[in-house]
Amino acid sequence: MCENIDSVVIVFDRNSVILLNLCVSFIMFGVALDIDLDDFKQVAKTPKLPIVGLISEYMLLPLLTLLLIYIFRPQPSFALGMILLTTCPGGSASNFFVHLSGGNTGLSVTLTTITTLGAIVITPLGFELLSRLFPYTSDFLQEISVNPIEMVISIIVIVILPLALGVGFRTRYPDWAKRIQKPIANISVTIFFIFVTVAIIANWDNLSEFLHCVFATVTLHNLLALTVGYWFARLMGLSIRDSRAVSIETGIQNTALGLALAVQFFNGLGGMMLVLAWWGIWHLISGYLLAMYWSKRPA
Repeated sequence: MCENIDSVVIVFDRNSVILLNLCVSFIMFGVALDIDLDDFKQVAKTPKLPIVGLISEYMLLPLLTLLLIYIFRPQPSFALGMILLTTCPGGSASNFFVHLSGGNTGLSVTLTTITTLGAIVITPLGFELLSRLFPYTSDFLQEISVNPIEMVISIIVIVILPLALGVGFRTRYPDWAKRIQKPIANISVTIFFIFVTVAIIANWDNLSEFLHCVFATVTLHNLLALTVGYWFARLMGLSIRDSRAVSIETGIQNTALGLALAVQFFNGLGGMMLVLAWWGIWHLISGYLLAMYWSKRPA
């Protein structure tokens, strides 16, 4: 059955992506209500922090991906999906999880912003270089590019604008910010679970039929990414709080961008779409569970 994965059509339309972006924007506003601006000042004073995070995302994650492809030799479209996922920037939901975990939110937002803007070059170039390392995927290769205008608009709408509004609101109305912080945090968690549920229902037919083809590899891929990111940061001398941010940034990817590229350049190629769709669902679950686990253990 897994040999037919290339013919799978995944239902993850543009409206779903827009809805996800709106949800994340609201979550980011809630996160901003509790952001300490000293976090950003500390990141600026300590360039080692974002450098370690970028090495984890841009070097260790791709190496991990290539190793898993070499070991498991998945179907060509499956392998390309893993590579495309690896070259996508960090997902904005990571900022929420880092905040929830007690990690360095300022570092997380900084890494998300850098990798999202950097995706204009990194995503198409990285995909082209990494995919060429496996000749058996050549039949599916296409040249991909990222629209820089859409990318800039994305980072403004999803990260910068809600953060600016949240920080501005907290600065101007500190008492009100304290009052609404907890309700908005609860609403954010509710939105998160609703979106995960809707995503599972919308893709249930294909997930139930082909999920076993990607479940183990994609789940392992994500868990290893979270683990490698954390321990690499610790080995580099980062604090537990900073390491949590690096871990989650490494394991939470912008699958919405990956799905859009898979639809635009690969006509929704089944293996690619299924990898991205399952990672998009699973990393929300794993990220939330990890954040909740860490939240019970202050850094």
